[in-house]
Amino acid sequence: MGRLSLVNDPMTAPHDLPAFLRLAKQAAHEDGGDPAAASLLPDTQQLEFRDGEFCYRDVCAGSTHFVGHEIVYRAERAAWAMSYSGGLAHDVEAGRAEEVYAFLRQALRQQPHDMPLRGPALFGQDGLRYDCRTTGTLECFHGTETIRQGMQTLYTLYFSGGCIA
Repeated sequence: MGRLSLVNDPMTAPHDLPAFLRLAKQAAHEDGGDPAAASLLPDTQQLEFRDGEFCYRDVCAGSTHFVGHEIVYRAERAAWAMSYSGGLAHDVEAGRAEEVYAFLRQALRQQPHDMPLRGPALFGQDGLRYDCRTTGTLECFHGTETIRQGMQTLYTLYFSGGCIA
């Protein structure tokens, strides 16, 4: 069975993998995703977006600390994925979660054009600083994102993924 790659195999119009990821993440996360996409796993949240033969699915568990994965399917076959894990730092009061996650959502709206995995390399507002470090390409990558206020780390997330054979 041959490798199904969204990066090496040209995607059909109207988008390529980076464009599809930007569109899917915006639709799923900002617009709430497909309400018919009930999660099959207990105690998880599932967001979904479909466009033609492509489907984006994000399944996560937890709140202030969480794990999850995003998968892009092409013609009903898993072709690309990203796993992630993170949350508030253990010394950060749970009462700050709303502030930190509201800032995170603002940063994630600033997705890099060619690598729309998380947010931009740097983003700051109201004394908070978002920092995202990614190594690799969409085919194979890993990275870390943090939110800091001054010298205090408030939030950290680790992510990795790429094309699936």
